[in-house]
Amino acid sequence: MDRLDSMSVFVRVAELGSFSAVAKQLDLARSAVTRQVAALEAHLGVKLIARSTRSLALTSAGTAYLERCREILNLVEAAETGLAAERQVPRGTLRISLPLSFGLRHLVPLLLDFNVTYPGVTTELDFTDRRVNLVEQGLDLAIRITQRLAPLDVARRLASSKLLVLASPDYLRRHGEPQHPSELAEHECLIYLPTQQGGWSFLVDGAMRTFPGGGRIRANNGDALMEAAIRGLGITCQPSFIAASAVEAGRLQPILTGYPMPELGIFALLPGNRYVPHRVRVLVDYLVERIGARPQWESG
Repeated sequence: MDRLDSMSVFVRVAELGSFSAVAKQLDLARSAVTRQVAALEAHLGVKLIARSTRSLALTSAGTAYLERCREILNLVEAAETGLAAERQVPRGTLRISLPLSFGLRHLVPLLLDFNVTYPGVTTELDFTDRRVNLVEQGLDLAIRITQRLAPLDVARRLASSKLLVLASPDYLRRHGEPQHPSELAEHECLIYLPTQQGGWSFLVDGAMRTFPGGGRIRANNGDALMEAAIRGLGITCQPSFIAASAVEAGRLQPILTGYPMPELGIFALLPGNRYVPHRVRVLVDYLVERIGARPQWESG
């Protein structure tokens, strides 16, 4: 039995709560995972996990051992990473969660360049706009776009993006251009789910206020709503990293520009309970440098 491998498998089982999920994540047979944990329990002479037909639960010994395993594995990672850092050659696998539209438009080209620059690194990309649990899903990094981080988030700011209210010239000819955020209630609004269900927020008379708007088209993807707006089906509120090209081409026109909206932060989120591997730190530094202080989507 390789004790470090068995400890690593045990930590994953404890975090995911499933032998099958760990087997899928590691591309192993479920029986191989259960044997690893059983061998560890036999070596220690204690039961670490209480198994039932429907669930797994850590024993008191398992809970205490889990924290020790995390400390030990972090120290091993730190030691190995330190050697790699001395050589300045990032190695290993990077598992990254990316938002769909921003990831495809702006991050994939940078990540492909990163792979060319650092051939010792393998990248696994998961595209989703949903907030993910980095520890449970075995991720090294998540790129997230939000106005506010959660209190316990460990993050580094990569960039920012303005929010723009947009409509096509055709829509504005047919329905008129709203002059105040309160007039949005009289228009067809294209709502991004779930964050825009309560309305859109604007700075009005020195205070941030939220104004509701309803419409027949709602989606959890900004590109889909952009296409609907370009076709004249309503007004959309989109970040500049999605909207810039359509605005520059004249397909969409910013409106209500006298009423600023909250800025979005673009962050690299890290697992809070782990040593940050050298390859992750190199990637985050690389993204900060390549995106720059004034991102290209804010240059117009």
